[in-house]
Amino acid sequence: MLYGHGDDGYQFKTDIVADFSTNVWYGGEPGGLKEHIFKSWTMINKYPDVLAESLSKKISEHHSLQADNILVNSGSTESIYLVAQAFRQKKTAIVLPAFAEYEDAAKMYGHEVSFIDWEQLNPSTQIKTGLVFLCNPNNPTGEVFIHTEELLSNNPQTIFVIDEAFIEFTLTISSSVLLVNKYKNLIILRSLTKAYAIPGLRLGYMVSSMEMIDRIKQFKYPWSVNAIALETGKFIFENYADIQLPLKNLLKDKENFINALAEAPAKVLTSRTHFFLAELLNGEASALKQYLIKNHGILIRDASNFRGLKSGHFRIATLSAAKNQLLVNALKEWKNHTS
Repeated sequence: MLYGHGDDGYQFKTDIVADFSTNVWYGGEPGGLKEHIFKSWTMINKYPDVLAESLSKKISEHHSLQADNILVNSGSTESIYLVAQAFRQKKTAIVLPAFAEYEDAAKMYGHEVSFIDWEQLNPSTQIKTGLVFLCNPNNPTGEVFIHTEELLSNNPQTIFVIDEAFIEFTLTISSSVLLVNKYKNLIILRSLTKAYAIPGLRLGYMVSSMEMIDRIKQFKYPWSVNAIALETGKFIFENYADIQLPLKNLLKDKENFINALAEAPAKVLTSRTHFFLAELLNGEASALKQYLIKNHGILIRDASNFRGLKSGHFRIATLSAAKNQLLVNALKEWKNHTS
């Protein structure tokens, strides 16, 4: 799916004053990163590491793993397509609703795709495919699955690709990264763009057994991570303790936001992250999106194109209190407009 993602404000002529459509931390990039990049500017005059080896080393040290457990990529999307390519023509299941790129990548490489409903997933679920994609915390719902190890243990014949792109945005679960030491059927995908507000740089990595990384590495092209992204990743892990987002405050703001939406013409669904789904009581999310852009300069994520969701579903990320209130007020106007 080349189009139909969030953060698509560039497609509209209206100035966007509040972008609720992207799950990226609204507070911007870490302090000091811009200055670091400027100091490192001459790095663009030469080729970066072929496979981002210097950043892999820093990431492995951070996780107390070996560098051979890490493969740095230009965002989670590259990681997804590499996995799909490395295991082409597998029977593959996707836990729904889910990020569209899992299905798109699987179909590109000839996988036989089936689907598992998130609500039906439990520790004893028997997976009947060779590969499964599970986003945890889930995008677009913000829900979490807490029985990852039991699922791995009960399905040793299945390779689990667990996308932790939003793990920094929940307090309910922690990363399953260290499970790669115990389970050879586990691939963890991590993103560095969401929590550090650098989606334009495209940077992420995968974690797995050395054997699994070596297999996937065979399909990676050289220099996919540019020099500026590479330096950004090093800055993040060298300053990790000082640049974490204020998660407790963000989640508290989310709860206040949801409470303020109590009279909105939509049902808000449960979420364990700063973003959440809502479903209109009447009408379609596509019409609401156009109304909000045209009349308020507000952008939401029309979530109707997520397989398993309906035409009335839309996704919202928590922003500042002032911007959250803009959406609350706009939804009240929409309610009057459509009643």
